[in-house]
Amino acid sequence: MRRIDLKNVIVARSNTIRDINRQIVLNYVREQGPISRADIARETNLQRSTVSLIVNELKEFGLVEQVYGESSGGRPPALLTLPTSQPVAIGVDIGTVKTTVATCDLTGRIIEREEFATDPSADRTTASIVECIRKFISSDGRLIEGIGVSAPALVDAIKGEILYSPHFNWRNPQIIEKIASATGLPVSVDNDANAAALAELWFGRPEIRDVRDFILVFIENGIGTGIVSDGKIYRGKGGVAGEFGHMRIGTDAPVACATGSRECWEAFASERAALARFSKYSRHKRDALEFEELVELALAGDKGALAALEETSRYIGIGMGNLIQGLSPEAIIVGGVIVRAWDLISKDIIEAAESVVCQGIPSTRIIASTLGSQPTLLGAFSLVLADKFSSISI
Repeated sequence: MRRIDLKNVIVARSNTIRDINRQIVLNYVREQGPISRADIARETNLQRSTVSLIVNELKEFGLVEQVYGESSGGRPPALLTLPTSQPVAIGVDIGTVKTTVATCDLTGRIIEREEFATDPSADRTTASIVECIRKFISSDGRLIEGIGVSAPALVDAIKGEILYSPHFNWRNPQIIEKIASATGLPVSVDNDANAAALAELWFGRPEIRDVRDFILVFIENGIGTGIVSDGKIYRGKGGVAGEFGHMRIGTDAPVACATGSRECWEAFASERAALARFSKYSRHKRDALEFEELVELALAGDKGALAALEETSRYIGIGMGNLIQGLSPEAIIVGGVIVRAWDLISKDIIEAAESVVCQGIPSTRIIASTLGSQPTLLGAFSLVLADKFSSISI
């Protein structure tokens, strides 16, 4: 039973039930559309007249639209779906290598996108972001409702501030404040792993959307973890929970982590660690190899690439075993380019994780994300769209 937090309690209003019913109907359309009014009434046990009133309100606010299904002999059925022709949000995915700025509709479908190399200078990166956003706003400004930003950094999502990015050594870079000031739009921000976890909640396959407790492990140049507890992102004190990439799991790692340690999970299990191992194992030395290329070499049967991924996978699994031991989630989801090699690495990851976990701890599914190679961009979208679908008022 959840204890009521009297400091943050929201007292019920006379129209609270109507707002909740509106939220429920909207999410039925989002998850099961195209769907008829009759089917919504049957699924929710609401009166058909109540459903029709709510649908009319949602249509007025541009949140649903009516389409027609195939006729079975009579009039074609009227079905409800989310509008897909208009951009409603802008997502900014700041990566350690590149930054992506894109617009999306209510379903999270990308409408326009631009990419550029992330500059080590926070000011120059911010200027490039603002330039892209202004370009999108010039054609769709009246429709854009907010901007979501995903960043490889410690973030205070409640205050909307980037605190520290170890990869770039950015300290309070004022990126969010400058974007908000330049565009006049509300801006939400979270670290990349939390954003990707939020995307799994809203855009993941059904078996993930129905899980209430899971951990998203995002593997890139570093390792980030987003913790979902009871269907919500767990942020901890100061909003910086989930920095498991820097937990100690050994000594003398092949690379140093972003903070200079060779003892933490990131130093053993990141993309950079795998590339360092490939340099050691491969007969064919290649400078400036990208991790995507390493994965392709492994898929093609290159022995050095396979050995590098195999060893890296064991360390990925060891870290996950620690997460299972301490938090016992229903599932762990792996995100990042490495999931392209899932058929090659999943067995090693799972076996290593199981070797760490004590007997009696419930088993945890370890699965690959289905959100593609850039779940953090979908996460940036989710920072805007989740508020729209989870709010009980319009």
